[in-house]
Amino acid sequence: METGPLSLASLDLEMSSRGMGRNPTLVCAPLMGESVDQMLIDMGKAKESGADLVEIRLDFIKNFSPRQDLEILIKKCPLPTLITYRPSWEGGQYEGDDNRRLDTLRLAMDLGADYIDVELQVAHEFNNSIRGKKPEKSKVIVSSHNYQRTPSVEEIGNLVARIQGTGADIVKIATTALDITDVARVFQITVHSQVPTIGLVMSDRGLISRLLCPKFGGLLTFGALEAGIVSAPGQPTIKDLLCLYNFRQLGPDTKVFGIIGKPVGHSKGPLLYNEAFKSVGFNGVYVPLLVDEVEEFFNTYSSTDFAGFSCTIPHKEAALKCCDEVDPIAKSIGAVNCIIRRPSDGKLIGYNTDYVGAISAIEDGLRGSHNTSDGTGSPLAGKLFVVIGAGGAGKALAYGAKEKGAKVIIANRTYNRARELADIVGGDALTLAELDTFHPEDGMILANTTSIGMQPKIEETPVSKKALSSYSLVFDAVYTPKMTRLLREAEESGATVVSGTEMFIRQAFEQFERFTGLPAPKELFREIMARNT
Repeated sequence: METGPLSLASLDLEMSSRGMGRNPTLVCAPLMGESVDQMLIDMGKAKESGADLVEIRLDFIKNFSPRQDLEILIKKCPLPTLITYRPSWEGGQYEGDDNRRLDTLRLAMDLGADYIDVELQVAHEFNNSIRGKKPEKSKVIVSSHNYQRTPSVEEIGNLVARIQGTGADIVKIATTALDITDVARVFQITVHSQVPTIGLVMSDRGLISRLLCPKFGGLLTFGALEAGIVSAPGQPTIKDLLCLYNFRQLGPDTKVFGIIGKPVGHSKGPLLYNEAFKSVGFNGVYVPLLVDEVEEFFNTYSSTDFAGFSCTIPHKEAALKCCDEVDPIAKSIGAVNCIIRRPSDGKLIGYNTDYVGAISAIEDGLRGSHNTSDGTGSPLAGKLFVVIGAGGAGKALAYGAKEKGAKVIIANRTYNRARELADIVGGDALTLAELDTFHPEDGMILANTTSIGMQPKIEETPVSKKALSSYSLVFDAVYTPKMTRLLREAEESGATVVSGTEMFIRQAFEQFERFTGLPAPKELFREIMARNT
């Protein structure tokens, strides 16, 4: 077992030697009904939603009567069954006598359960007690849960060996991600494992362990029947696994793309790219990557299978420093929002597609509302262009506006950051507070590049409504919700408004082409965004 510094660079060859086609990784629906009747209803839902098997959590059933209830649950289940009776000392609900609990699991096996989950702590005792009596079709999963952290590769390797030593048919390890790089250690184990292994990493930072297990040889992943009703932290729904992430089509050769940010849960990227990949037959998956430290992320996931990334708040500037090469425009802006890992040498190449997407959307907004264009030059030329925010997106908009001949003003909460960016692009600086009384001329352009007004804080706005009457066009980079309070109030004040959705779609065209080398399905992108905003 490898114990040195971990990266996923070495996994490419190992994975590509395993075949393609529909992957064998199973989708299991955990059922936590409080009665047998509720369990039976949920079994029907699980089958309907496309699950391969159900995990029946006996520890959730109130007034559980082993023989009577198990017979009904196992016989009437339309899918294969995994029986779990989790004690409180391993994160479950059962607090009774352990011998009775293990008797119940043996009974479930006799009654025809397909899988039984037993905790490592009692596995030796349990497996010894069924030696020679185990039904042919039953498999014993021996599980270990770590709710605090994800141990080192060496420690996990030793844990797997201990689990195998109990006579387990299937190894299950569930750890907790304190950082997204923790997941790489579990991938390292599942991809090298000689026995069927379930390796899952709990919490939002561990989500990719659940989405990418077909790529790294995991036997099974859990998918919730409904959002929010989960048996462990960070569990996606079955619907998202199968429909959003195209789980059945993922395999060892699938290229991984994703959105690096903090937060990332709001991103429409997975909706957009996964459907687009599928429509053109491209073998890739696009996942949310909740990243704390960008450099550590890139160093850990250094395989060319991690092929490309979108980059959002707050990492656009830090990500630029991690790139081996940076496109000259992105270098001028000082921020990247698209990174490609070059297949030939694994080097990271940084681009900025934000400014093209936003500026072209603003120009079209101006042309549509004022017919200022005679076909030559930009309608931004000579305009006063106010940018709120001095981060990566702020830099992109300021740079783009300047390039089009606008006079740029940077407004930011901290004046020094505004001043710094204004000096770079040859503009002026204000504090956000000063913006409310800033009115040197009418017909100005306002562009918000901060996250103010983004879900869930949709009632926030960076500037008061009375100040908006000085602007002919207001743009908001926030696209969840599509119509922010800023845009709503700007429209009421008579300004043309341009939503962040438009910038998002346009910058996504270019990212898709860089990711795949194929032309972007533009109509499909617009259709997907219209359905999902």
